[in-house]
Amino acid sequence: MSSAARPTVLLADDHRMMAEGLKSLLAAEFDVVEVVEDGHALVEAAKRLQPDVIVADITMPHLNGIDALALLKRENMQVRVVFLTMHRDVTYARRALDEGALGFVLKNAAPAELITAVRAALNGQTYLTPTLAGEVLEAIKGGRQDAPDPVASLTPRQREILHLLAEGRSAKEIGATLEISARTVEFHKYQMMERLDVHTSAELIHFAIKHGLIEI
Repeated sequence: MSSAARPTVLLADDHRMMAEGLKSLLAAEFDVVEVVEDGHALVEAAKRLQPDVIVADITMPHLNGIDALALLKRENMQVRVVFLTMHRDVTYARRALDEGALGFVLKNAAPAELITAVRAALNGQTYLTPTLAGEVLEAIKGGRQDAPDPVASLTPRQREILHLLAEGRSAKEIGATLEISARTVEFHKYQMMERLDVHTSAELIHFAIKHGLIEI
């Protein structure tokens, strides 16, 4: 934990009004060191500020929150992340926990629930919103055999490219953003299409929307 008198929190949410409300809520107990609005900014700010806890939405521009966490973990950053989301699907919660998240709270929960989740994360404990906790724990224990999560079959780089494709970026634009060649982007695109058994770019975009990689 940082040496500041109060724990530091990095907040990531692309809805400005929501972010401002969350900042005011968290500021009563924590130092909100920065507010960012997309996944790439989240990764950059986390590296620069090294906050005690990150509170992040899942669906954000450029890179979703879960994939941002995966990138940070891949670079061996020790981060405590609490996701605050509208997604009630257990699949999202399981994916978040699999990537190392310590909290999963729904946006329609009572404000005190987010504070509780942040406190738990600071102590290295996991907090699940009560409305999903039982179902998630049952699934993790193997009590229910869910269909495999197709997003999990994609590499972090492929998910990043898929997100940008779904935003309408060209292969050349994606290559410039990610500092790779357009040909490499196309290679990843066709690998994804084969892996996901889709045949057009439109079907890829539909997949991204369906699985929460972008907002509609």
